[in-house]
Amino acid sequence: MKNIFENITGFQWDKGNIDKNWLKHKVLHIECEQIFFNEPLIIAENAKHSQHEIRWFALGRTELDRKLFIVFTIRKNLIRVISARDMNKKERRTYNEEIKKNTEI
Repeated sequence: MKNIFENITGFQWDKGNIDKNWLKHKVLHIECEQIFFNEPLIIAENAKHSQHEIRWFALGRTELDRKLFIVFTIRKNLIRVISARDMNKKERRTYNEEIKKNTEI
């Protein structure tokens, strides 16, 4: 997979998405941004929900080690978060396996 973040210049926040995840899942927009700068970051295309534009999902962690599942798209070199919530049990298992795989000697 090519580096989808190669030309990214920031995040797209507006009235439509800046508070949506806080109201629904108690996830702040700054927490959403943080996961993109912490390792490991697991990214995959979300083909099931990509009718009009390519959507991706990310499994990552915040600065306070909160593990989040985020659905996002890229518009004009900006990451636009569509949805953010805490990882479920299966997602945490996948994420923790990735951490273990990356730390084995």
